[in-house]
Amino acid sequence: MIASPAISHVLPSIELIKELVARGHRVTYATHDSMFDTIKPTGAELIPVPTVLPVEDRLWPEDPVAGMSIFRDDAIQALPHLHAHYDADPADLYLYDIGGYAARALAEQQGRPFVQLSPTFVAWDGYAEEMAAQVRQLPGYGGYLDGLARWLETCGATTLDPEEFVGAPKRALALIPRAMQPHADRVDEDVVTFVGPCFALDPEETWARPEGAENVLLVSLGSAYAAGAGFFRACVEAYAFLPGWHVVMAIGTRLDPAELGNLPANVEVHGWLPQRAVLARADAFLTHAGMGGSSEGLMAGVPMIAVPQAVDQFMNADKLVELGVARRLDAEEVSAETLRRALVELLDDPARVERSARLRADAVAEGGTRRAAELIEGMLGG
Repeated sequence: MIASPAISHVLPSIELIKELVARGHRVTYATHDSMFDTIKPTGAELIPVPTVLPVEDRLWPEDPVAGMSIFRDDAIQALPHLHAHYDADPADLYLYDIGGYAARALAEQQGRPFVQLSPTFVAWDGYAEEMAAQVRQLPGYGGYLDGLARWLETCGATTLDPEEFVGAPKRALALIPRAMQPHADRVDEDVVTFVGPCFALDPEETWARPEGAENVLLVSLGSAYAAGAGFFRACVEAYAFLPGWHVVMAIGTRLDPAELGNLPANVEVHGWLPQRAVLARADAFLTHAGMGGSSEGLMAGVPMIAVPQAVDQFMNADKLVELGVARRLDAEEVSAETLRRALVELLDDPARVERSARLRADAVAEGGTRRAAELIEGMLGG
């Protein structure tokens, strides 16, 4: 496995890696050593690779082309380190995440099979005309593409079209519910297999629902995009005084809980918590609509309030609304009144319960970790 050392790129495949090790495969995991504590429990061997990504300060570029460029530059500097290890000990199969461009270059140069593990939606027939065309209009995109093309001509890759190289995998497992895929009917399923989220087969994390709590709301904006104290205070004002509700808030590690002031007894605040364990006992979920959170919400069958912050979260939020299991609020619309109204509207929709149950059943049926491991073993011929 070769992955960019961003937690949202690493976490989706961790349980799959653990399962492959448990099945007796020798698995190496090449990424920055800041991911050591995340990867160690899988049993895979960490192959440390330097990075130019902002893994320490998390100051990701706001400009989309600058964001694409930093992943390109990371691949360029990572490839020699991958050659140093894998030329002497080539893998029988390379797995890589959507930002692990160096993995594809390495595999193509070695003539080895490679499979993308996508933690988000994949391209569909017509994607270039409908989505990529917009990206091509961004200032600086031509320079980004030229730099990528020059690297491909010299790095040993056999796929020389830069947009095809980064956007069109030869084979992919999509680690998301098929319901979250835009234009799923136009995805080439000879290339992409939707296996759903790869969760632990025997989850160890637990969370106890407080005694007397009639309803539980989880508020979490993930690990990459932190909201200020004002957002969480608005959540407290919106929900803490609704009769029978208990509010669980994950505020991240960069916000001091003291900034939220004195909280009611039915509000608990954490820097981090076992989100799936909470969702299993929750009645509603306020999320930033990252693909991980959106998938976990669908798998738990809970209604969602989507407050997207960046990148694909806006499309994810719209998809959840289209599926009939969420309400969307943009950041500038957030207030105690709008937050409360969104929850009430969700709970007052009687058809939402049936929709949530059906989407949950469909996602579970996709097979998750076990099916993904079996597909990979099939590619290994064993």
